[in-house]
Parts: sequence; structure tokens; C-alpha cells
Amino acid sequence: MADKRYGMLFDSNRCIGCQSCSVACRAENKVPDDVYRLQVRIDGPKGEYPQLVMDFERHSCVMCEKAPCVPVCPTGASYMNKDGVNMVDSKKCVGCKYCINACPYQARFINPVTGAADKCTFCYENRVQKGEKPACVSICPTGALVFGDINDPKSEIRLALQQYTVKPKEHLGTHPKLSIIPNKRGGGQ
Repeated sequence: MADKRYGMLFDSNRCIGCQSCSVACRAENKVPDDVYRLQVRIDGPKGEYPQLVMDFERHSCVMCEKAPCVPVCPTGASYMNKDGVNMVDSKKCVGCKYCINACPYQARFINPVTGAADKCTFCYENRVQKGEKPACVSICPTGALVFGDINDPKSEIRLALQQYTVKPKEHLGTHPKLSIIPNKRGGGQ
């Protein structure tokens, strides 16, 4: 087992849909216009005035432990690093889109600047390796995102995961390392 195993928790009850995480991701990773590594999708408003509600859903790579995008890559550009983070080596990527087609979460895209596949990497190379949290987590004003080493029994994420959570499309057997605290009203993921 790896020394570290990074994961993230999204609490849909705490998210207010402010898009700070998406903006921080775009700035930190120099994401070109018209593509994204992270989006917060808004469902609603629902209900009748004055009892209107909106649900928020994080859309990004879920860091599958059994990632379908990795084995289909003919050049080895898609891989899981030593800390369990799914990465793309843009120098090896030939833009064949096999990984994009294999991803059941529609979390990958071709970067129009580099021509390589791209996706969320938990800001691994530019922040996490330096001991910092991903840009989205560090900017979230409501604490809706928790990040850390799932293998560390004293980590904030390990403690947070003791709550009831669900995993996106868990029935596919991909074993996502993104966990979600579902909306208490029954909406969301």
C-alpha cells in the first residue's frame, strides 16, 4: 500500500454554489476558456416561493482507484502516481481521447493549448507536493471541501469520512476517492 492515499470529501449541504473553487482551480492550473477541471453544477431552484431550494454538485475527476482511463492509454500518459492521484503526462499524451472515452464521469478533456488530455489532479504537482491543500479546498468559504491522506487515521479527511457518504457511480466498481455527503433534502448526487 502507498504511504499516502489522497482523497477529497464534498459536503453538498455546505456548498453555496459560489464557484470560488472553480475560479481558484482555473487560475491555479491555467485552465483555458471553454474547458474546466472542476465545475459546481447547480440544480434548481426547486419548490415554491418562499420555500425555494437549490442543490449543488461537484463535477471533476473522482480519482478512481480502479481508473478505467489508465489501462486504455496507449502511451502511458495516464497513470496513477505513488500517492494514488490519477495524473496525465502531457509530454507523453498523443491526444487519442481513449482516456476521455473510458471515463464514466466525463471528467477529462483535451486542453486546447497543449493538445493533451487534462483533468483535475488535486493540484498535486503545484500545491500538494509542497504540503499545501488543493486550490479549491483552500478557497472554499464554507468548508464544503475536505482533502487529505485517507491512510492517515488522524487526518481531517479520515475523521470527516466517518459521516455518511456516498461515492459517485459507485456501482461501476471504480472505487472513487471523492466522497460526498449527500444533500439532507434528498437531492444532489
